[in-house]
Amino acid sequence: MQHRSHPLQSPVPGTARHIESFHYGPAEAPGKVYIQASLHADELPGMLVAWHLKQRLAELENAGRLRHQIVLVPLANPIGLEQVLMDTPLGRYQLESGENFNRHFVDLALQVGDAVEAQLAGDPQQNLVLIRQALRQALAAERPTTQLQALRLTLQQLACDADMVLDLHCDFEAVEHLYTTPEAWPKVEPLARYLGSQASLLATDSGGQSFDECFSLVWWELEQRFEGRFPIPDGSFSVTLELRGQGDVNHALASRDCQALINYLTHHGAIDGSADAQPQLLYPATPLAAVEPVATPDGGVLVFCAQPGEYLEAGQLIAEVIDPITDRVTAVHNRNAGLLYARSLRRMATAGMVIAHVAGTEAFRSGYLLLREAPCACTN
Repeated sequence: MQHRSHPLQSPVPGTARHIESFHYGPAEAPGKVYIQASLHADELPGMLVAWHLKQRLAELENAGRLRHQIVLVPLANPIGLEQVLMDTPLGRYQLESGENFNRHFVDLALQVGDAVEAQLAGDPQQNLVLIRQALRQALAAERPTTQLQALRLTLQQLACDADMVLDLHCDFEAVEHLYTTPEAWPKVEPLARYLGSQASLLATDSGGQSFDECFSLVWWELEQRFEGRFPIPDGSFSVTLELRGQGDVNHALASRDCQALINYLTHHGAIDGSADAQPQLLYPATPLAAVEPVATPDGGVLVFCAQPGEYLEAGQLIAEVIDPITDRVTAVHNRNAGLLYARSLRRMATAGMVIAHVAGTEAFRSGYLLLREAPCACTN
C-alpha cells in the first residue's frame, strides 16, 4: 500500500489542507478502481465504510489477492469537514462561495475530443489509451485559482483513468439507494444487489457536472461525437452510493457495506476469489427523471406519516405540516406511485421546502434533474 498526500492551494497564509489517498494492488494492474467518501463532508457513513475498507484491502493485498489497483480516498473534503457553525456541521456547500462541493467538476469532453481526433483509429483499446492520456494531460494543464477548485481538480486527477468510480454519500434520512447511468446499469446491477439498494436511479446527464458524471459523461459524449467513425469504448463507469441517512454511522452497517463492496469488486474481477451469491434486487432500476421531489406549500412542524423504504400509492399521505398558532394542518401527498427512498432530517418545514423523494417508474421531469424544488400535491 502507498499513502500519498496531495496539498491543496492555501486560501490564506498559514493554512494548509491535503487530500490523502491510499493505493492498493499492483501499480501496473490491468484495471483501476477509485473509491472516495464524504465529498459532502457532513455525510459520514461512507467515511466509516472507507475505514473498514482500508483494513480489508490491506489484508487482501498482503494475501496477494488484488488484481487491480484500488485507490481509496476516505476523506474527500477537508474544506467542508472544518465548516462547523455553532456545533452544526455544514459540509454540503462551501461557505465562502455557496457552491455545492459536488458540482462544477471540469468538463473536458470537447477539449479531449479535439486533442485525440487526428490520432483515433479502428482499435478501441488503442483509442482508450489515447483518451486516458489526453484526460491526464488536460487535467495537468488546469490551473486552479481557489482552494475549492484545487480540491475538485485533485479528486478528478486521482480518478480520471479509473475503470470504475464509486462515490460514497448518504442522504438525510433514507434507505440504501444509488445513482448511475442507463449505459452502466448492467455492470452496476450486481452492486445494487450486494448493497441491498432499494432504489437505483438512472440518468446519463442529470446536470451540474457532479463528480460521478464528470467521468461517465466524457466517454459518452466522445462516443456520440465519433459514432460511425471511430470505436470509443466505455472507458469509465461511475456510481454514487447513498448509504442510508446521516445518522446511520455504526460498525454493523459499515461492516455490511464494506463486505458488499468487497463482494462486488470480487465479482468485477478486481479481487481474486469467489464472491458471495448475489441477493435479490429489491426494487427495479428507474429513471432519475421519474423521481418526484415532494414539497410543502406551508411552513410548520413537520410530522411524517410514511417511512423511508415504504412503497406509496399515488396520492398517499406522506406528512402533515402543523401551524401551532393557527392550528392549520396541511396534508402533503405524493402525486405518483413509487418508493419513498429519502426524506428530510428537519422537523420544522419552511414554505416550498422539499421534504421527501419518491422513486416512480415513468419519467416526467427533464432538464436539471438534481434540483430539490418541485411542485407538491397537498390539501389543507
